[in-house]
Amino acid sequence: MKQLLKRILKKDANSSTTAAKTEHPTVSQTPYDMIGGEPGARALANRFYDIMAQDEYAKPLYDMHPQPLDRIRQVFFEFLSGWLGGPDLFVEQYGHPQLRQRHMPFSIDKGLRDQWMHCMNKALDQEIDNPVLRENLRQSLAQLASHMINQH
Repeated sequence: MKQLLKRILKKDANSSTTAAKTEHPTVSQTPYDMIGGEPGARALANRFYDIMAQDEYAKPLYDMHPQPLDRIRQVFFEFLSGWLGGPDLFVEQYGHPQLRQRHMPFSIDKGLRDQWMHCMNKALDQEIDNPVLRENLRQSLAQLASHMINQH
């Protein structure tokens, strides 16, 4: 989870202008801080699931989630909290995420990965105002989503 922070902070260290540095997370301001802490992380998690529930393109992805979505929304928020550099709520509750292992019982192919990213991209566009942070999160989440693929 902290690899995102290291990757984003490394990009910050390589920025040469003051203006560019103010748009990037720093050691003292994590992505979690930049999106508004708990309310921002919760809003991103909820927006993601709202989009998934309403977008016909993501219906196969939505259908594989347990209903109602209340518990999974909370778990995703807890994961995002730590992944974005905030409190490690998921780790405290469930231990190391081991995302690939946790997702192995589900057949995840490129199509489901694309549906997941479709929903996440829309959620990022709606919830993350900072364009630099939004793009960095998009790239990191795309790598994470691709890592979940376990079927061809």
